Amino acid sequence: MRSYRVAQVTVPGGAFEIAEREVPQPGSGQVRIAVEACGICHSDVLFVNAAVPGVSLPVVPGHEVAGRIEELGQGAREYGWQVGDRVTVGWFGGSCLHCEQCRRGDFIVCENLKVPGWAYDGGFAEAMIAPVDALARIPDALGPVDAGPMACAGVTTYNGLRRSSARPGDVVAVLGIGGLGHLGVQYAVAMGYETVAIARGEEKAELAKRLGAHHYIDSTAGTPVASALQNLGGAKVVLATAGNSEAITAAVDGLTPRGELVVLGADTEPLGIAPLQLILSGRVVRGHPSGTAQDVQDTLDFSALHGIRPTTEAVPLDQADAAYQRMLSGAARFRMVLTTG
Repeated sequence: MRSYRVAQVTVPGGAFEIAEREVPQPGSGQVRIAVEACGICHSDVLFVNAAVPGVSLPVVPGHEVAGRIEELGQGAREYGWQVGDRVTVGWFGGSCLHCEQCRRGDFIVCENLKVPGWAYDGGFAEAMIAPVDALARIPDALGPVDAGPMACAGVTTYNGLRRSSARPGDVVAVLGIGGLGHLGVQYAVAMGYETVAIARGEEKAELAKRLGAHHYIDSTAGTPVASALQNLGGAKVVLATAGNSEAITAAVDGLTPRGELVVLGADTEPLGIAPLQLILSGRVVRGHPSGTAQDVQDTLDFSALHGIRPTTEAVPLDQADAAYQRMLSGAARFRMVLTTG
């Protein structure tokens, strides 16, 4: 029996080790993917640390997967997939199709969402099994190292903006220009928004300019972020990609009346927003999840059309532990990606 390698963690919070397994066969409605690249997302920490219920050890994380279909399970061809197709799998790794939210067509908030690395083995591997409803097709213009992160970081920021209340010409602020935010700035510019990048330190100004931002706000400077935004006329939308509740809270008063705070960055601390900050100006605070496979498809196509790419640092699968630690330390710029080639 042919074997393949995985990078797995055998105890909560443990180091990654390389193990060999027998190549799995796809079941009905599934495909086997030959993984070419898989991004390392900060939310992988939830599974590595067994911090959410239902994680089975050993765990193989990875939900920013890019590769090629190498075997079809029964019925998979009926959905239009063929061996050799280039595909991604993201945070949306399939839905149950029978809960109330699925029956209403809102699959990304499925009560039984199948996240790779949680519901089944993810993409820190040379091969993986995935259901057909999790697949998005990779355009020819995108390589696997670029496409993988688009299935999570990309779709989250792209979808967060296109489903917001902002319209072309509106002022849109992207809070944080890290793994999510550096993509958010590029999408905001391509969508026609007057784009403001907000980060810590004057040294980030040049990066913001390279990404296409029209304005840069240094959150460590003397002027409060909210005041700096109001000096620009106020932001119709603040896309909060930084996982820092204090920084997110500081931007709320920079919104216009009826402005919208879209929260993507996760922090364990609560937001310090007073009701009157929302009520008097009719402001909205909205949490935004990732996106379905079709949303990922839209993200990939939009990115290919506008030349939008993540900034990545690619390393071989057998260096998974070092790459994961580099992601945790914040030293990576901006997405660590494991490769199998």
